[in-house]
Amino acid sequence: MYYTYIITCKNETYYIGYTSDIKRRMEEHKKGINSKYTRANGFKKLEIYWTSKTKSEAMKLECFLKKLTRINKTKIIENPNILYEKYCIDKDKYVLGK
Repeated sequence: MYYTYIITCKNETYYIGYTSDIKRRMEEHKKGINSKYTRANGFKKLEIYWTSKTKSEAMKLECFLKKLTRINKTKIIENPNILYEKYCIDKDKYVLGK
């Protein structure tokens, strides 16, 4: 199982990444290790995440999300179904995390 996620940093910017262990990765972000960006900008909150079966799928979603504007990222956080409806992302490949 792999995860693609969006977090908010203390300076209100978004960080998007993927991992095979979401709990471990969030702890790393909180501690400021293994990510220059969150070390410099601080960790505030895990906003949303999706699960996928393969690393490749998680990386593809990460790449797609990173290309979006901040406004569109915010819209997806507020209404995750936009990802499936507007951008035609396969709902079977990317399941919204709980």
